[in-house]
Amino acid sequence: MDTTTADPLVGRLLDGRYRVESRIARGGMATVYLALDIRLERTVALKVMHRSLADDPAFVRRFIGEAKSVASLSHPNVVHVFDQGTDGDVVYLSMEYVPGRTLRDVLRDRGRLPAREALEILIPVLAALGAAHQAGMVHRDVKPENVLLAEDGRIKVVDFGLARAIEATNQTRTGVMIGTIGYMSPEQVTTGGADVRSDVYACGIMLFELVTGRQPYDGETPMSVAYRHVHDTVPPPSSLVAEVPALIDDLVAQATAREPHDRPADATAMLVRAVEAHRTLPRLSGPHAARPSGAFASPAPSFTSPPAAPAHTLIQPREEIGERRPSRARRGRFKPVWFLTGLAVIMVAAVAATGFLFSQKSYKTVPELVGKNLAVAERSAKAQGFKVIKVEGRHDEKVAEGSVLAMEPDAGTEVEAGATITLVPSLGPKRVLVPKTAGMSQDDARAAIAEAGLTVGKMRRIKNLEVARNHVIRTSPQVGEKLKEGAKVDIYVSAGLVMPDVAGMPKDEAAAFLTEQGFQVQVNEVDDDAEPCTVIAQTPKAKSEVDQGTPAMVTVARCQTDFWHWFRGDQEGRDDQEFRVMPGVMGKGINDARNELQAQGFRVRVHNLSNSGVVRFQRPGPNAERPPGSEVHLWH
Repeated sequence: MDTTTADPLVGRLLDGRYRVESRIARGGMATVYLALDIRLERTVALKVMHRSLADDPAFVRRFIGEAKSVASLSHPNVVHVFDQGTDGDVVYLSMEYVPGRTLRDVLRDRGRLPAREALEILIPVLAALGAAHQAGMVHRDVKPENVLLAEDGRIKVVDFGLARAIEATNQTRTGVMIGTIGYMSPEQVTTGGADVRSDVYACGIMLFELVTGRQPYDGETPMSVAYRHVHDTVPPPSSLVAEVPALIDDLVAQATAREPHDRPADATAMLVRAVEAHRTLPRLSGPHAARPSGAFASPAPSFTSPPAAPAHTLIQPREEIGERRPSRARRGRFKPVWFLTGLAVIMVAAVAATGFLFSQKSYKTVPELVGKNLAVAERSAKAQGFKVIKVEGRHDEKVAEGSVLAMEPDAGTEVEAGATITLVPSLGPKRVLVPKTAGMSQDDARAAIAEAGLTVGKMRRIKNLEVARNHVIRTSPQVGEKLKEGAKVDIYVSAGLVMPDVAGMPKDEAAAFLTEQGFQVQVNEVDDDAEPCTVIAQTPKAKSEVDQGTPAMVTVARCQTDFWHWFRGDQEGRDDQEFRVMPGVMGKGINDARNELQAQGFRVRVHNLSNSGVVRFQRPGPNAERPPGSEVHLWH
């Protein structure tokens, strides 16, 4: 790897859709990046396959097929797959981004967990696997690295189907194992085959690790660990940690039976047993509360070993592990002489070769510099004998300006003494200024906002006589404010004059109001059965947007008609009704005016002119006589 350059994918736009922001993690098969889906404006996690896999057509075909299957798996404890694709030599998955930590991180921090807490993590994992098993899918690589604990407490399982896709590559010929040795079932080691009970076995190993802080088997080589998975019986966790309840011992024993048919049938079957165990366990922890009296009375060995190191998915030749051990009673007589002899020869050769290489070169571990002040990090690295180069910085929302954002190679990597470490400085959070758009046309304003690196939010049209119609009045946030790149800016556009609805208003009041609003008013009287001197039509239509000074014509019922003749005709046959004097409510709040008129027995109809909340006009006017039940119109 060329350590003189930063990660080439960071900053790149994949498929014209995913802008890669930063690298999150690197594993044995893929690297995970934080990216922005610019089409849907959401943050996603991009899992990019390593070049050795992406170059294999068989892998790409299987990878696409598995991605479609996983995308159809909808479960709250499964990391959702949104999309898959290729961009040149890049093969990727677009997935739900789950901020938080892996279960491996938790084990590294805490060592081991109480039994109830361990089950509360395992149960949602089993629920996710159970849903996959019901859909005909097998995970094949269950381990703490593939269990995510979100910041909001949710637990998610990731990487469904990835191991199966890798089986299609040229790397996985007959005699090659796929998976992580520490969690491989015996059948995965000996035959390479895996079904739902292989996932159950891995869950049993993971439960053992959760309550003890370590895996059941260790060894100097992966093959020695694989050998023990095939020939040994997983010990009860309580043999390492005395306070582990017998219920946990039983659950681990059932899940890790060497023969698949002796395990729970699938993850759902194990889920039922795990839930029952959780229900039965007392809430208080400790040896007396958790374990029945007399169970495993012999003292447990002291345990000071650190948690297991992160386990990468293994793609390795599957050597002959030997015949399965006979029953426990005969185990002592089993002597795989040929296997042990061959293993010894290999180990001696490996030790000799390693000694020769290390005698020729000196190696050092790359220190952790991410997050440190750039100058301090540079001095620290040089003091340890490394060369340092700095590349162009990048903006980041979380890492402060002047600190190390990324480095290459990663911390913890063994490199030759004097190797070069590349540091990527953080430029801090990127902020852009809201541009000045007041007075611009809508299209010009949109272009200016986009050019500034922002996006247009809502477009609001409001009445305004000072700014030309269809031109920008202001924005929200206002011009000059600093925003996160890509943030939304609302635009307020002048609608010019908005023709109010004056239907039914008295002629004089309608003409005066429209003139006040900036219209040139012309009144046209016609014969009509409507109440004399009231507006029956208007041009332009109500709520039309027009320029200031636009002519407005209102048509009214002829005023010369004798009003009382019209009114008495309208009230024909009602001469015995009482008449009440209409109160004047102009200038009052609309609610108070409505209540007062209704208290007098009148019906009230409200019209909105300017949304002021105060009555500007009324019809009939003050002191008019009307019988109870007559309709009164109010404009505010």
